Amino acid sequence: MPSTNDDIAIQTTDLRKTYGSEVALDSLSLAISTGTVYGFLGPNGAGKTTTMRLLTGLTQPTSGSVRVCSVDVADRRALTPHVGYLPETPPLYEEFSAREQLEYVADLRDVPQDVARERIDEYLDRFDLTDDADKRIEAYSKGMQQKTAFIQSVLHDPDVLFLDEPTSGLDPRAARTIRESITAFADRGTTVFLSTHILPVVEAVADEVGVLFDGRLVTEGTPTEVQERAETGESGSLEDAFLAVTSEHETRAPSVEE
Repeated sequence: MPSTNDDIAIQTTDLRKTYGSEVALDSLSLAISTGTVYGFLGPNGAGKTTTMRLLTGLTQPTSGSVRVCSVDVADRRALTPHVGYLPETPPLYEEFSAREQLEYVADLRDVPQDVARERIDEYLDRFDLTDDADKRIEAYSKGMQQKTAFIQSVLHDPDVLFLDEPTSGLDPRAARTIRESITAFADRGTTVFLSTHILPVVEAVADEVGVLFDGRLVTEGTPTEVQERAETGESGSLEDAFLAVTSEHETRAPSVEE
């Protein structure tokens, strides 16, 4: 159950979201510690995207509460400095170059110009975008756009990072850079809330895992604990555990929104 401990970065209590008669999320209670990489799993239609939007204050709950870094997410002005968010469809201005996009976001986030320039150059180099940094985003591949979007989500060095399918469209090298970045952020105290269908990514980086099915959290724990509860044991993969856990609930009707 959620705690009032100051070390809790993401806290929800009986969080619920309905759309008319449809229940997208039902009584979700989370208490995620600072510096944790939390893998949030679930099949299509489980309520993952709805949850992500609730946790970032983009959607208002029907009932229940959400606090991130001890801030009520309804207070967008107070929340924004603490949070980085990479949605599945990233907001990019295609007429901008990657450098212009990142400079624009840095300015919106009040990152000092000298700090912004240093960080932008560092990330462009890390993600092999330096040579294309001044080309218009509309000419970028999906992978290049995804890398640009990831950079803009972390440019202000957030306390909590929400990532929705961060490795989508990436080649193996770029996907590995994302995984290494997630681990590095967590090591220095950033909390990462990671939603993805690519279970090996979660298995590689997550400290804790939650599995959502039909709007309800059906299991939660370390990857090893989830595997043991699913009776796959440590020798089984997280994918095996995920399939075992969700298969127990497949007789329930799916939600209409992911």
